[in-house]
Amino acid sequence: MTEAEERYYSPERWQNWLTRVEEEDLDLESEETGRLLMNIQNDAAIAIAKILAAYDDGTLDQEEALDELATVHDIVMAEAEFESENEEGEILIGSVQTSLTCAFFTAEEYIVAGPADLEDDLEAYVLAAADAEGADDLDAALGYIVQMGTNVVAGEELDISVLDDIEFGLVTEWVDGIESLQSGLSEPEVVEEED
Repeated sequence: MTEAEERYYSPERWQNWLTRVEEEDLDLESEETGRLLMNIQNDAAIAIAKILAAYDDGTLDQEEALDELATVHDIVMAEAEFESENEEGEILIGSVQTSLTCAFFTAEEYIVAGPADLEDDLEAYVLAAADAEGADDLDAALGYIVQMGTNVVAGEELDISVLDDIEFGLVTEWVDGIESLQSGLSEPEVVEEED
């Protein structure tokens, strides 16, 4: 394992979360399982945030930052393998991965092109994405969230209450991932894996 892999995220760290998911008595409706999901998601988002911070302060150049991002992506987005059949665990990890998909795209876009030049506030882009999802134009929906997300990375703050008026779907999950990234950028503290 390279020093960089240890610095940002490691396969062992991700495996520890998968083991925890396997050992837990999951109830997808419970607050406790919801908290576990958010801890896993936030932990990975912090790794993305640290790469972005290292890119912004010049510790990593563009190519290095993209390489580090790809390393974390490959760890987190790999198909979860559990020792025994675990439908709830697969759903939980699948939800984490769906939420983080947009965070990875956002980070990559920010590193390559910087923050998008927006014509409206962040919340308008979330609503536009929801409309696009409603029209089955997922590419457009993803594009809106990524553009919005690059501005979150640049320091703008998304008012998450915009989700109150949006039906649950991919857009709400993607925004959830951007919220985790926003938290990771403002408070890059590692989420401790509970025993």
